[in-house]
This record gives sequence, C-alpha cells and structure tokens, in this order.
Amino acid sequence: MERRKDVLITLLGDAIAVALAWFCFYYLRFELQWFGENQTVAPALVILPGLIITLYWIAMFAFFGLYKRLYLASRFDEILRVAKISIIGILVFFFLLFTDDLNWNPQNISQAKNLTLVYWLLIFGLVSVNRLLVRTIQKYAVSKGYGLHKAVIIGVGETAKEVYADIMRHKTTGLDVAGFIDASRQTKDEDIKIDRSLLLGKVQQLNKIISEHQIEDVIVAVEPVNRDKLITILDLIDKPSISVKLIPDFYQIISGMNKTNQIFGLPLIEVMPDPMPAWEKSVKRLMDIVLSVVILVISAPVMMVVALLIRFTDPGPVIFAQERVGLFGRPFVMYKFRSMFVNAEAKTGPTWATENDPRITPVGYWLRKLRLDELPQLWNVLKGDMSLVGPRPEREHFVKQFKAQIPLYARRLRVRPGITGWAQVKWKYDETFDDVKEKTKYDLFYVENISLKMDIKILINTIATMLAGKGQ
Repeated sequence: MERRKDVLITLLGDAIAVALAWFCFYYLRFELQWFGENQTVAPALVILPGLIITLYWIAMFAFFGLYKRLYLASRFDEILRVAKISIIGILVFFFLLFTDDLNWNPQNISQAKNLTLVYWLLIFGLVSVNRLLVRTIQKYAVSKGYGLHKAVIIGVGETAKEVYADIMRHKTTGLDVAGFIDASRQTKDEDIKIDRSLLLGKVQQLNKIISEHQIEDVIVAVEPVNRDKLITILDLIDKPSISVKLIPDFYQIISGMNKTNQIFGLPLIEVMPDPMPAWEKSVKRLMDIVLSVVILVISAPVMMVVALLIRFTDPGPVIFAQERVGLFGRPFVMYKFRSMFVNAEAKTGPTWATENDPRITPVGYWLRKLRLDELPQLWNVLKGDMSLVGPRPEREHFVKQFKAQIPLYARRLRVRPGITGWAQVKWKYDETFDDVKEKTKYDLFYVENISLKMDIKILINTIATMLAGKGQ
C-alpha cells in the first residue's frame, strides 16, 4: 500500500508530462509540419483528444503498476519500467489509430511509424523527466530527515545494535527507527546490547507498538539463538501495509535461495512480498468480472430451476446469506443457494459439514455434489468481495480459532477469498481440524505462488470436479 502523497504527486506529474507530450506532438506535426502534412487543425479540436489520451496513459501506467513501490525507488530501474510500459502503450496506440487507415501502402506505413516513434520519444522522455525530478526531490528530502518511514527493529543483541548504527549513519535509507522490540520473554541483562531507553516492549505487544508509533517497516534482527521465533513474529504482524525484512545469516546469503535487498551493504531479505505483478492483478480482476457476467447469463435458466426446486421441496429462503471474513480481515455477506434445513445450527452452533450430514436437504445434496450451490457467489465476485479463485472465506468464529492455532493462517487474508481454490481441488471439505490444517498448507502455497496461470489451472480442475460430481 503506497502513501497517497507519493502516488498523487507522481500521478499528477505524469498527467502533465503526457498532456505536454501530446501538445508538443501536435505542434511538430501541424505547426512545424515535420511529416510533410499541409493540413491544419484548430487548437480547440486538440484539447478533447488530449484529455482522452492523457487518461489512456494514466490508466496504462496504473494497469502495469507504475504507481506501486514509489518510495525511494531506484531512478534507473524506474526509467526502465517507464520505457517498457510506454513501448507497450504506444504499440496499442498504434494499432488502435492507424491499422484502419494504412491500406498497406508503404508510404502510409512509413509515415505512421515515424509519427509513432516521435510520439513515443516525447512520452518516454517527458514522463522520465518527471519521474527523475520527483524521485530526486524525494531522496533529497529524505536526506534532510523529511518523509521518513517509521521503523522498528526486533532484537536487542549485537545484530540489532549494528543494524541501528548503519541506519542512523545513512539517513538516505528512508528509515526513522522508533526503537527496539525484545523477541524473547526472558532476556538476560547481559544480552541486551542496545540503548535501553529505546526498548519499546516485548514481541507480544508488536501490533500495539506498530499502531501507536505508526510503524511502516519492521526489521527482524534477532540473534541466531532466537531464530526459532521467526514464525511467531511473522504471524503476529497482521497488517498488510507493513514491510517486513530479515537480516539473513551467512548460509542464507550464499545459498542463493533468497533474493536480498541492501541498505548500504547491509543485506536484507524481504519477507512475504507480493508475488503477483500489478498487471496480473488487473487482468485477474478483469477476468473475474467478465467470466462472472458470462456464467451468470449462461446459468440463469439453471439458477431459476434450482431456486424453484429449493422453494418447493423445503420451506425457507432460497438464498442463504452469511457473514464471512474477506480481504485483510474485512467482513462481508456471502451468498449461496441454501443446501441445509432452516436453522441447521440452532442447537449445535457453528460446526463443519460432514459426510452424509443430516442437516443437508435432498436437493442440497445434489447442489453440493455439482457445486451449483456456489453460483450466487458470482454476485460477490462482481461486488469485489470475492474472486473466482482464492482461499475459501471462513466465519469469524473459525478465523479467530484458526489464527490462534495455525501458524501464518492470517496470511490467507492477504488475497481475496474465492469461490474455488487450490485447497478445494486438492482436498476434501473440512470435517476436522486436521483437514483445516492440511487445506491451509494448500492455501498458503497458493498465496505465495499466485498467478494467472495457476488461476486458470484451478478453474479447469474445478470444472472437472463439477462434471464428475465430486463435490461434497
């Protein structure tokens, strides 16, 4: 999650650069007649296309993630990203504007290429200048102590002390260390090497400290003796906006198993980074919307028949609505075709479904077998509460229980819950706590390896499961 100020300033600068590129292109083409065209265009007729094209480029930049990871980004890397994305954008622009007018005339094709090349150079050049200017000002401000990210160091030994010294020597790291957190419940006095006045508390108070001090970065610098506490530390950090970095040991560095960043020679491993590029996220959401609309239209007759069968075979509502926990722990109301008798949990409270569950109606049995009871959740997908593919959403009652008993369970909440998921095609319905633990392994694998390719694979497996009637 980016700070709004960084995004707003960069976006505004990009908009000005793109608009300026368009008017420079107009001036070169029609006023200076660089391309041998003798026609003139009234300035008023250039303004509206200029606004539309500016919106096009901003949307293109956003789609490919040019407004992510802006804080102290490498200027060289950012220029390369601008070059890559502007080339894609100009190719789309070329085919939209020129393919109908070329008539495959070599002269027309040559002129279209020249026009496209000049316009791309203007876009790339002016947007790059904006990015260089904004990032240079940002780095200068940080070197003077403005706009720093609040950070906390977990650890109180020599490693934590060295990390703190490195950060304090180099303000351009962009970090302002609020203090230290002790990773152990019982730390001996002689093991505390940091300034005790900067000790903020124990690791069990981590989320409280993060909120009170508005922490944005957590650096884990525990001693080797406390490495077994890493899972506990990571599990405690339930805020998706927090950047978590580890100080690796020598083996982790030379093994090549982790990608490390550096703060002035200090290697850092970024923990739980977002594996899905911005453009894949955009395509995933677009795919959710398009497929949901198509499936809703195609399945409308089937849904009407299902609704009538439920209505006439068992008294009660057709749709079952229940609050579930979604993205980042936000609650939402999930919809299903009702497959159980009314008030099925009135006496038992929240429980898992079991094989041959007596609470399931005769119609509900077949709805579950064919997974048709999930069709109303397409509305949740359209609303943005869910995705077609993702970990299944659970009730708050179970989420609290699982977070306390299953390490890293909360990691599932960093992606939108889905109608189907990797755990659903690889494991059966939850009947016991062991089933939940097993499915959590599959869910965490999906979260760490999320991609469009994997989503398509899961959707194909789900269709096969539906056709085979293997649902439960």
